Amino acid sequence: MKANGKTVNEILTNLPKDRSEPFNKLHEVIVKNLPDGFEAAISYGGLGYVVPHTIYPAGYHCKPSEPLPFAGLASQKNSINFYHMGIYADTKLLEWFVTEYPKHTKQKLDMGKSCIRFKKLDEIPYKLIGDLMKKISVKEWINIYEKTMKK
Repeated sequence: MKANGKTVNEILTNLPKDRSEPFNKLHEVIVKNLPDGFEAAISYGGLGYVVPHTIYPAGYHCKPSEPLPFAGLASQKNSINFYHMGIYADTKLLEWFVTEYPKHTKQKLDMGKSCIRFKKLDEIPYKLIGDLMKKISVKEWINIYEKTMKK
């Protein structure tokens, strides 16, 4: 599902009514806990949390005109989806997240490679997502990206 808006603010204000409060709260938690250097931006037409070109001029190897992605947030048909490239690229971070998840919510972890799907909007583990966002600095993310993702 494509985001409804061309700016971060438009995406946040053009959500379905039942998604607006949890989506905006999740966005606020993410932004509050983003390490210095990351920023909220439009990434591949959706809401992303990226390393801007001012810090990493090369951009994303798949599409250099895009800033280096780190995380993302999307309102999909049946869920709010949170994407975090760090848990895809760093096995120890993934293990930490999977271990911590049940301590923060009764909702079963519904996860793809870097995608966490929240179907029960009253069970989103906001504190855990905030803690996850603090785990990787911009410098660390660039190093991980260059070692594991960039071909």
